[in-house]
Amino acid sequence: MCMNIETFNLVKRFGNHEVVKSISFNVKEGEIFGLLGPNGAGKTTTIRMLTTLLPPTSGLIKLSGFDVRRYGNLVRKFIGYVPQALSADSTLTGYENLYYIAKLLRLPKNEREKRIEYVLNLLNLKDAANRLVKEYSGGMVRRLEVGQAILHKPKILILDEPTVGLDPIARHNVWEALKTLQKDNGLSILITTHYMEEAEALCQRIAIMNMGLIVAQGTLEELKKAAGNNDISLEDIFIHFTGNNSESGGDFREMRQMRKRIQRFS
Repeated sequence: MCMNIETFNLVKRFGNHEVVKSISFNVKEGEIFGLLGPNGAGKTTTIRMLTTLLPPTSGLIKLSGFDVRRYGNLVRKFIGYVPQALSADSTLTGYENLYYIAKLLRLPKNEREKRIEYVLNLLNLKDAANRLVKEYSGGMVRRLEVGQAILHKPKILILDEPTVGLDPIARHNVWEALKTLQKDNGLSILITTHYMEEAEALCQRIAIMNMGLIVAQGTLEELKKAAGNNDISLEDIFIHFTGNNSESGGDFREMRQMRKRIQRFS
């Protein structure tokens, strides 16, 4: 089975407001694909449709060849999802968070401990497994949430702004975890991000969204060619196609709310 993502003429309307405007893109098996765009571009709405949380108004989404609208229950079994908002329970230990998710996923008893141990080792959280999550740094919490998303051995991992609000060291730690997952597990990974350095460090291909449309997509070299300048940075490419500043990470209110959530775990 080919573990990839395909969208065809995807549209999402809320009333008369069209948030996603007939977009098409694909994520190849085993690659990390970046979805970039300013606030309000339609990235999170697109992610929610891919993860079956929102039905598309029209168009088609296929994950591993299965129509998401027709086979939602099946699709959810082989995707992992890390939302933008922090979701780990700060009153539990790292191990307890993973155990709780393993039970929700109905993993067999003989598999639970093996999977939890594997995830803790993979994400360098074994030494902190029995500490309360409220004592974790923001980067550790994010890695724990990635661990929760991969407990059931998904083949597709989708992350919405996985490092927003994190300091540079924590951000790099999350990057290394994602690279390891791609290399060791052959995961197909889709991330949304505001950070140009993040996209350059992780992604084999990139799509840039603006006002509900995909305005450019391809490898970095292909994007440079489309922008008409082989010497410009990804940030310059982003501005060329959107007219927006790149490393915003959200507006002030969004960043303040996100940082307050993260500070609960710091």
